[in-house]
Amino acid sequence: MTPSRSLMSFALPRWLTPSAEAAAQPRDPVGLARMTETRDMRPRPGSPLWTYLTGVIVAGLVAIAVAQTRLGLGELTQAAREPLPWILLAFAVLGELRPVMVTSAPQTGRVPTASMFTFAALMYYGLPMTVLLHTAAVFISGLVHRQSWQQVMFAVAQATLAGTAASVVFGAFGIHPSPGAPWTPDGGDIPMIVLAGAAYFTVRTLLEFVAVALHERRPFTRVLRTSLGPQVLGHGTLLGLAPLVAVVMAHSPALVPLFVMPVAAVYLTASLSIRRDHQATHDGLTGLPNRKMLILRTEEALAAARDGERVGLLLLDLDRFKEVNDTLGHPVGDRLLQIIAYRLTHSVRPGDMVARLGGDEFAVLLPSIRDAQAAKEVASRLRVALSEPVRLEGMTFDLDASIGIALYPDHAPDFELLLQRSDVAMYLAKENRTGVEFYVPGKDRNSPERLSLLGDLRRAIDAGELELHYQPKVNLADGRVEGMEALVRWSHPERGPISPADFVPLAEQSYLMRELTHIVLRRALDQAARWWRDGLEVPVSVNVSARDLLDTGLPEQLEAGLAELGLPARAIQLEVTERILMTEQAFTAETIGTLARLGVELALDDFGTGYSSLVRLQRLPVSEVKIDRSFIRRIAESREDERIVRSIVDLVRSLGLRSVAEGVESHEIAVRLRKLGCQAGQGWWLAEPMAADEATVWLRARLSSAFLDRPRDGARLASP
Repeated sequence: MTPSRSLMSFALPRWLTPSAEAAAQPRDPVGLARMTETRDMRPRPGSPLWTYLTGVIVAGLVAIAVAQTRLGLGELTQAAREPLPWILLAFAVLGELRPVMVTSAPQTGRVPTASMFTFAALMYYGLPMTVLLHTAAVFISGLVHRQSWQQVMFAVAQATLAGTAASVVFGAFGIHPSPGAPWTPDGGDIPMIVLAGAAYFTVRTLLEFVAVALHERRPFTRVLRTSLGPQVLGHGTLLGLAPLVAVVMAHSPALVPLFVMPVAAVYLTASLSIRRDHQATHDGLTGLPNRKMLILRTEEALAAARDGERVGLLLLDLDRFKEVNDTLGHPVGDRLLQIIAYRLTHSVRPGDMVARLGGDEFAVLLPSIRDAQAAKEVASRLRVALSEPVRLEGMTFDLDASIGIALYPDHAPDFELLLQRSDVAMYLAKENRTGVEFYVPGKDRNSPERLSLLGDLRRAIDAGELELHYQPKVNLADGRVEGMEALVRWSHPERGPISPADFVPLAEQSYLMRELTHIVLRRALDQAARWWRDGLEVPVSVNVSARDLLDTGLPEQLEAGLAELGLPARAIQLEVTERILMTEQAFTAETIGTLARLGVELALDDFGTGYSSLVRLQRLPVSEVKIDRSFIRRIAESREDERIVRSIVDLVRSLGLRSVAEGVESHEIAVRLRKLGCQAGQGWWLAEPMAADEATVWLRARLSSAFLDRPRDGARLASP
């Protein structure tokens, strides 16, 4: 495919600015955390998260106001003249800008190194001064990181309430420091400091965990269980160093900057560890979680799922991405994948996870989903996000995706089966061109039901249980018979009639298709021979699949059968779907060419559902075009469908081909088609599929002189 400007300038979506597009590039864990954090903390007014954040912010503002009543203006002015508060402010700002990442979780994996200096300031200067220092540091960090005002105010309130809790503990022991009367801890104060540190950690952590649980719609206990351990380790290390900072502050403030070294060591060690973990569990190109992380998160979600709660797994594959990659090269394809990854992560709900499995295949985990409809809404939102045109290298690309959905416990009990069954659903969405499909056991060729049906089909072929019924193609102008289409039927000894829609696709996906086609062709040829010997010279058409056209032995089978039965090549016709001839031309050209040389006519079936072009249609050796029933059945109600059918009929006529309408189910439709110039029709109103004996009786009546010599007003096409 050669991309063109009309097919592939890219109007960036409103939310995808150049800086946002750059954010789709691989980042370090801290960068990824900040990006996600900035996106997420914008709660909808009136939501539980909004109510909670508002409550915490109000409580924090009250605590700030109360604390500041205890700070005299003279003390504040005196402290501002000293270098120590400014040193502490600088380190607090640095600590907020560069938190220690104890896990790769963007919300709960951060431990601000500012905690060490603000807790030391709390012991030395007291709560009012500490609140001022920490508030200034959070505001500066918020401006640098472009955080929302809710995030900034929540972080201020969180730190203030945590500091207040620690200050209450110190006050219970009679410790009330202030800028004018600082307090220096000693060895005997360790129990009190441990209690104050525990209060500080507990309040700060719980406030954050509740916000994350509400934001990600996860149970609080699940957030606590997965995040508490790393937080205890990170805060424990930093708060444990705070008393040493306070002692140094009292004896020699000039030595305080030396604490940058141990903090930097902790930061670098944690960052390297997280980076290694991140590289092991994330995709290097897009920064998204990989299959390993997807497995871990899915298993966690399955283990935590409660009764009545579902877990969803969506598998997503980009349509036509390979064409872009092959045409413009891998660097452009990689940039496209990064943009797609960014769009996906910004289209899912908080708490959902987008993973890249490889190539252009992505997975979306829904750890908690209400029902199937909610999962489908997420999938639809993803497709809408991807449908925005993408401009790269001066060209516009229109992408789409096929998404398969599998749910726990409805479709599978574990990750492996969820992935397998979402894969089945995804390919079903591709085949049906519906975009989104749920897993359906009956469509899964690996399911026990399908394998059982495949075994039964094998036995049915051997036992001769398959039969052919025949449905006529009738001229819409005079009612003459233009052919008979052979349709395979299977009556299962136990299950009763099995629809061809159930067993023919099953055969196409297995080794049985070649044998099934061989049997159908042989029986159709035998029946055609009987009719032609009796003077009923109508062509019999047989449907063949893509796999049949890939078989170079098909023309040999036909040639041998025609010669053996003494039939002309025009006695048989092969019907091939538009999609096969249009998408598999390179592989089926040899077979199609040989059939054309034999004189066997080809009919293009289901026309209008594929991607035909006039040039390609001209080059195909077809003599007949069958218009898909999806257009025919609505021409009585839809002007748009009537215009489509008229256009197809005119196109087919201009190419010198016959047009046949499928699905003629009423007199009104037949009359409209005749007025549009459609040559022939096929449908239940004209004639139902019939067994061979019944079809023979019907043919004799239709080909009798009484029928052929009747007045041809076309008013009663279905009656002999």
